[in-house]
Amino acid sequence: MNQESPDQKSGSSSAGSTVSSADTADRELIGLVERESRWNYALVGSGLGVWDHNLRLGTRYYSDTWKTMRGMAADEEADGDYDTWIALIHPDDREFVVQAIERQNAGDQNYQVFEYRERHRLGHWIWIECRGACVEWDDQGMPLRLVGTDTDITARKEAEERLAHMSRRLDLALDISGIGVFESDLDDGTVEWDARLLTIYGIKDAAKAAISDAWTESLHPDDRDRVAATVAENIARESGFQQEFRIIRGDGAERVIKAKTAFFIDGNGHRKLIGANWDVTEEVMLNAELKRSKILAEARNIELEAARESIEHLALHDFLTGLPNRRYLDRKLEELSARSDKTERSLAVLHIDLDRFKQINDTLGHRAGDAMLKHAAAILSENVRPGDFVARIGGDEFVILCSDDITAKKISNLAERIIKELGKPIRYEHHDCRFGASVGIASDSGPTLDGKQLLLNADIALYRAKGGGRNRHEFFSTDARRQVIASKRLADDILVGLERREFVPFYQPQFHARTLDVTGVETLARWQHREQGLLTPDRFLTIAEDINVVAAIDGLMLEQALVDRAKWESEGVFIPKIAVNVSARRLDDPNLGKKLKALKITPGTIAFELLESISLDDCDDAVITNLRQFRRLGIDIEIDDFGTGHASIVSLLRLSPKTLKIDRELIRLLPSSAEQRKLVRSIIDIGRSLNILVTAEGVETMEHARILGDLGCDVLQGYALARPMPALQIPSFIRAAGWRSAAVPSRAEHAAASRPAIKGSASK
Repeated sequence: MNQESPDQKSGSSSAGSTVSSADTADRELIGLVERESRWNYALVGSGLGVWDHNLRLGTRYYSDTWKTMRGMAADEEADGDYDTWIALIHPDDREFVVQAIERQNAGDQNYQVFEYRERHRLGHWIWIECRGACVEWDDQGMPLRLVGTDTDITARKEAEERLAHMSRRLDLALDISGIGVFESDLDDGTVEWDARLLTIYGIKDAAKAAISDAWTESLHPDDRDRVAATVAENIARESGFQQEFRIIRGDGAERVIKAKTAFFIDGNGHRKLIGANWDVTEEVMLNAELKRSKILAEARNIELEAARESIEHLALHDFLTGLPNRRYLDRKLEELSARSDKTERSLAVLHIDLDRFKQINDTLGHRAGDAMLKHAAAILSENVRPGDFVARIGGDEFVILCSDDITAKKISNLAERIIKELGKPIRYEHHDCRFGASVGIASDSGPTLDGKQLLLNADIALYRAKGGGRNRHEFFSTDARRQVIASKRLADDILVGLERREFVPFYQPQFHARTLDVTGVETLARWQHREQGLLTPDRFLTIAEDINVVAAIDGLMLEQALVDRAKWESEGVFIPKIAVNVSARRLDDPNLGKKLKALKITPGTIAFELLESISLDDCDDAVITNLRQFRRLGIDIEIDDFGTGHASIVSLLRLSPKTLKIDRELIRLLPSSAEQRKLVRSIIDIGRSLNILVTAEGVETMEHARILGDLGCDVLQGYALARPMPALQIPSFIRAAGWRSAAVPSRAEHAAASRPAIKGSASK
């Protein structure tokens, strides 16, 4: 073993000491590095961005995580400029953040943690949770070093917002549905009620509701044991349940509650029930009422079933004669048509119309008419064969269907027998009543048989029978079918057109002869036929007179004219007066005055045009009464087509019309006939002497207008100024005033040829 000298030992000891110190320092450095690395990894892993503001040294440190959460690169330098950073704060948070930093620097513990929004490098907003504190102060207590962490809590905030949104939706749903919610802790005996549930139970003291007995005490005494047993049974099974029960509210009202409950065990091991209650009192009451109504309905079923047959009989039979009605006839025609299609059987239809029946109704009254209808029904029923079908289809019309053993001879004999029997006089209240019958007959057989068409053919044959002199029968003939069908169809179309209001007014403006201002319009009937388009009166008036509907058309024109005038006024267009035609038959209507009064016509706005062809010298009492009623209602009277009828000066004085309308035939030849001008001037002079305005129809040219103005005519109407037009065109026509520009050239030409005459006319 080598021996060491003291010096050697001393040197050796010193060197060893140096080595030992170096090792210790290395180990401490290594440990420090490891700890720093460990903390750095921990911070990175936690997502915390570290910041360190050393105010004494003037340095600012920001970790890579701090930069990354803001969209910065890890190696990017953050200068830490305060104003630049503040500019990135959300405007709504900026004032708060400035205050929070001040309080944080001052050491206020309430601001060691705060949240705010900051703009990300990519432009969107992120939520930051800032945790920081002052760790060094100077002698005056001013902060020297601030250290903290920032955490990106955007995801957490979005989750919180989603949760809040869901909560709001749930609250809204519960509010709308009126559902109250509770949560009961079965182990500690407490219950939490929401405000809606307290309202349902009428409990105002929320503290009282927290005790589970409050619910039990609210239960109706008759339901308490049952409900309690249900709750206990399901708690024992640790299952949810649903039930319905009654409660006595805090205000004493009895209500019915439906409840649904779920069982669960919370994180602390407590057994809990969570559930919902809602008030179903009204629903229960409604169900009870429905059950009661059902019982009553079932109790009446037998009675209703018994009444059904009676109702069906009434629905299929005429109440006056007891015969089948039109509805029953249609059903029978369908049945016989279907049977004929299969069995090749024939069918004959006899359409019967009573002649002169209206005269009995008008002279002896409706009771006499009803007696005649009953008599006719009895005659028909007695004279048909077994198996024939007799129906009354309305008014004085009957139909017989024959489907067995049909020949032309037998059907003709049946028709003649019926006509003969119905032609015999009937005694009614000391009066011998006589009427006859016209019969139209049509028959067919085999698969082509169409019951509805057969009825139509019989109707056509009836039309021919009545046209041929009445009290006779006619078989359907295809020779005259087209003409009869055309007339009959037009008549039917007119009736349908009236029902559908297809008759519409057209309006032809009337003009002041000197100023050319619009003084009114004449209402002209047009038929907007669904197939043939717009028809003028010459296409339908004759048939309308035959079926006695001219008065109905007149009435419809008046009603629509009143509606149109009100609409024009609402659009700012004022028409001083509307002239409407009145037929002789309508003028003879004793109820016309009441009908007009119901229309509430503004006095002075409507004029009735009476054709001069109506005999004004031989007016009956009804006409005179209506004329007086016109004046009381403020309706003017105008005589149309004056000069072509038979009105006398005496009748004019008696009638005292507001206006005379000179017929267009007298106007047509004015430019070429001095005699015609003299005649028209005479009529105008007559009107002026009787204080009656004069309107000229048929003003076809502006030369007509000039001559009539010179003759002293008051109002002009004709194609030279305006054609008839629908109501919708009137406002635009009035506003455009195109007739004025059309009138200028003619007047200018006349002025060049005869200037003094124009001056004389203008001075009138």
